[in-house]
Amino acid sequence: MKEFLTTKRTFILVVFLGLFAMAARNVTDPDVWWHLKTGQYILEQGNVPHTDPFSFTRLGEPWVAHEWLTDLLFFGVFRASGWTGLILFSAAVLSVAFFPLYLRCEGRPYLAGVLALAGAWATAPLWGVRPQVISLVLGSLWLLLLERSEQKPGLLLWTLPLTLLWVNLHAGFALGLVLLFLFVIGELIEGILASASLPAHRLRLLALILVADLLIVPLNPNGLRMYSYPIQTLRSPAMQSYIVEWASPNFHRQEYWPFLFLLLAVLAALAGISRSIRLRDLLLLIVATYAALCSIRMIPLFVLIAIPLLSVRLESLKPAQVATSRLVHPPPPNRTMLNAVIILGVALFAIFHTFRVAQLQPQGEGRQFPAEAVAFLQDHLPVKRLFNDYDWGGYLIWKLYPPTRVFIDGRADVYGDKFLEQYWNDYQLKDAWRENLSAWGIQAVIIPPDSSLATGLRLSPQWQIAYQDRKAIVLVVNPPAVDRRNGQQPQVVPSPPK
Repeated sequence: MKEFLTTKRTFILVVFLGLFAMAARNVTDPDVWWHLKTGQYILEQGNVPHTDPFSFTRLGEPWVAHEWLTDLLFFGVFRASGWTGLILFSAAVLSVAFFPLYLRCEGRPYLAGVLALAGAWATAPLWGVRPQVISLVLGSLWLLLLERSEQKPGLLLWTLPLTLLWVNLHAGFALGLVLLFLFVIGELIEGILASASLPAHRLRLLALILVADLLIVPLNPNGLRMYSYPIQTLRSPAMQSYIVEWASPNFHRQEYWPFLFLLLAVLAALAGISRSIRLRDLLLLIVATYAALCSIRMIPLFVLIAIPLLSVRLESLKPAQVATSRLVHPPPPNRTMLNAVIILGVALFAIFHTFRVAQLQPQGEGRQFPAEAVAFLQDHLPVKRLFNDYDWGGYLIWKLYPPTRVFIDGRADVYGDKFLEQYWNDYQLKDAWRENLSAWGIQAVIIPPDSSLATGLRLSPQWQIAYQDRKAIVLVVNPPAVDRRNGQQPQVVPSPPK
């Protein structure tokens, strides 16, 4: 009987079970909270919001909820199985995302498995319970379809339902369209430079599928706005200046070293290994490298492009196989039982580790967010207008909405560059920060105790400390502030308990 659990199959199962365990993390992304609240809002209201309901600074202003289906999915998983379910779901999505990458690599299973792990390591700073993981798995599958379509053109048709799904899950759908466009341009230039007859059928099919995918984009609750939304986000100077993952990777930080090592390895392989590279692949690599060096969020794109190119070059270094002699070799020993034990052991470890991570979620939440300060606000200090730290806005939406609306949260596109600039100036005690807080009718402030704004408010006779711990300080205005923008007197802040 042919052995089923071969060493090769065992190896690849261990690799992806290991990836699953690596991807199981506490929920610490600042935006996951407003994603959950948005999913709850959609479920309860029965529609996708088109204006902001969560902040008082942008209340009623246009909002493109481009991740609406992911928000609904996240909240559904959370409602059904809590944090454990969300952590399991995200870990599974992340591990599945690297399987199409593994299939695109030469040298399966060993070289491809090792390189898939290296690619995963390079993208690890972006892991977590967040909608971006959906774009990672769909982008990985998209590239597999595009490459395999050279042998099976019918695979391109699968990009049509994939686009429909992707455009409702995340604005990263634009990445798929850009990749398809680069395939068209790259293969067109290849034909021209080769001075050969152009592969007209292939190019026509690619172009037709690109047009069809573009026509599918408006099939979402935001309609035609999804054409311009990704471009507007990428062109935001404030987001690139103030949001870490939109900035260039800082190679002084160790979490970006795997990306740096991978980049250097690809460059060394291209320069030192005498194997030609297709112009189309070179074009994709140049664009992906530029994007990753400009923005941390684009590192996964570089990994998806670079890893298969690296695998081809490393596989070419394998020595030619020596002709086998006519001697009869004994069949290899059957290791099915040993391999089964190994797989079972790794699977049990991955499951135990994941559930252990889920058990530690409250501690992780307390380290990352002002859990105790928020509990104080809920019990003793109900306010309608709260100035808050940018990274805590989503958490406050999840915990305090609807009675309390936030000043700002992670939806940077809702607030715009001008507002973000003003916020950071106020936060750092620049310009007319006192006047801005007063003009908005701020009743209370929740920020880190070591922040510049906390220091400035402590020294102001108009503010008093209502609560403080190592994570957060809550200050209230005294006397109550008046909203000069609409002339209304806000709710009076009660005196905090002694």
